[in-house]
Amino acid sequence: MNALEKIHRQIQWNRLIAVVEEQAQTMIRTAFSTTVREAGDLSAGIFDLKGRMLAQAVTGTPGHVNSMMESVGHFLNKFPAATMKPGDHYITNDPWLGTGHLHDLTVVTPAFRNGKIVGLFANTAHIIDIGGLGMGPEGRSVFEEGLYIPIVKCFDQGAPNETFFDFIRVGSRTPVELEGDIYSLCACNDAGAKRLVEMMDEYAMEGVDELAEFIFDSSLAATQAEIRKLPKGQVWESWIKSDGYEFEVTLKAAMRVEGDEIIVDYTGTSGLSTRGINVPPAYCRAYSCFGIKCVVAPEIPNNWASLSPFVMEIPEGCILNAPRPYPVSVRHVVGQLLPDLMMGCLGQAVPEKVNAEGSSALWNPPLRGGSQVSGQNAEVEDFEIITFNSGGTGARPTKDGLDGIAFPSGVRTMPVEATENVAPVIFWRKELRPDSAGPGRTRGGFGQIMEIGAKKNAEFAVNAIFDRVANAPKGRFGGGMGAGGWVGLDDDNGTVLRTKGFQVIPKGRHLVLLLPGGGGMGDPKERDAALVERDVADGLVSAAEAKRVYGK
Repeated sequence: MNALEKIHRQIQWNRLIAVVEEQAQTMIRTAFSTTVREAGDLSAGIFDLKGRMLAQAVTGTPGHVNSMMESVGHFLNKFPAATMKPGDHYITNDPWLGTGHLHDLTVVTPAFRNGKIVGLFANTAHIIDIGGLGMGPEGRSVFEEGLYIPIVKCFDQGAPNETFFDFIRVGSRTPVELEGDIYSLCACNDAGAKRLVEMMDEYAMEGVDELAEFIFDSSLAATQAEIRKLPKGQVWESWIKSDGYEFEVTLKAAMRVEGDEIIVDYTGTSGLSTRGINVPPAYCRAYSCFGIKCVVAPEIPNNWASLSPFVMEIPEGCILNAPRPYPVSVRHVVGQLLPDLMMGCLGQAVPEKVNAEGSSALWNPPLRGGSQVSGQNAEVEDFEIITFNSGGTGARPTKDGLDGIAFPSGVRTMPVEATENVAPVIFWRKELRPDSAGPGRTRGGFGQIMEIGAKKNAEFAVNAIFDRVANAPKGRFGGGMGAGGWVGLDDDNGTVLRTKGFQVIPKGRHLVLLLPGGGGMGDPKERDAALVERDVADGLVSAAEAKRVYGK
């Protein structure tokens, strides 16, 4: 390939990323669920006919896109590419074939040019309700957690599968939103397919195979070159704790470089839980790869080849390798700690490239009310809603952590107005949490304070799925811990609620959430006095705390 051909391939690669970004934006504009429309809890990508991901949208979450990367192969095993027709759309929410729990729908759609199949588009989106117990940790098997959809056609040559839609409508508390989201997922794949064909026409491309090989060869070589910069012959070990459900969970990792690969061994990690905090292996791989890639090869686009050098050894029987039919509904509360765990290992090799630990797991309270909580005494209409929120991220080597920002999930914080517009709830407080950031030369990000009630002061329920309460984010290299979270009521006694599980908020009371802050990095005594003064002036650090920790 000469220099001009390489330039053309690079332009086509960039166009392909633009194609899948338009695919994702189409979903955001057409989605019914606020989790997609407002938070961007989705992924979108294009795949070759072998099920290998060529490109992903910039918009999206690592847990979705990196596990979706594995899922297209499962679709092809059941429906080979040669059997697909224009207008076909295939769907599943199988946690072991998709992205880890039943609340994520994955849709795969073939793209055709001149009657010939040329590629596959796939996407994943988090929907509000899929029936069952709802999004919470209390199920004792996946069968209790909601409607389980195998890989099936939801559209056959453009015609909806009415039997499928009958099932999903009666199986959800939010049937309109669920059906609308499925149409949205199919529409966004169609948008991607249309743009791909336009691109192929413009460049007179008969297929994407040559472009795919250029993408894969370039990405693999670039990733391996970055891996070769790491020290060899060493094993870097790290651990992190999760609050767990019935017992505290320990995640352990031993990382080593072998040739051009990074191997992570999870031996020593806690065993399976009886509740829905278990993590299917694809989701473990997704967030582990993301954590490594953020440090080792952050500038290389995400695709099948750039992720292939990262190998996970996940022992059977550990919480990161949940077999079917273990409950997995809230696998994110454990899985989203994995990038912090990876940075704990890599911090021993390239300390200048890692962050301190952050709040990590999203604080996204599923709220429910009406007759399904209060029976005949309900004072508000039935509702089911999820709102996404985040604590502080860990401090960075040369910058403070970010306040109320979702890392590693990457979803946006949902505006309170959007949630109040679709459910009878009121957010009485949503503000940064003073003194929650871990101190350091660079401090962690601040958590949040949230206070939520129902309209008419009615009772309502929360299906708590919170972490980093008993085990606050740790600092690195002498930095202090961030503040742990807290879950309770607004009464005079400061009643404490469980961090996981279904609980009713009494009439007249509000749910109060104190979100964790990120850990600090480096000796707090080395922090610039002007930055301490700024935080005190902004009301984010109290004068007493500044004196105690920073001596300033």
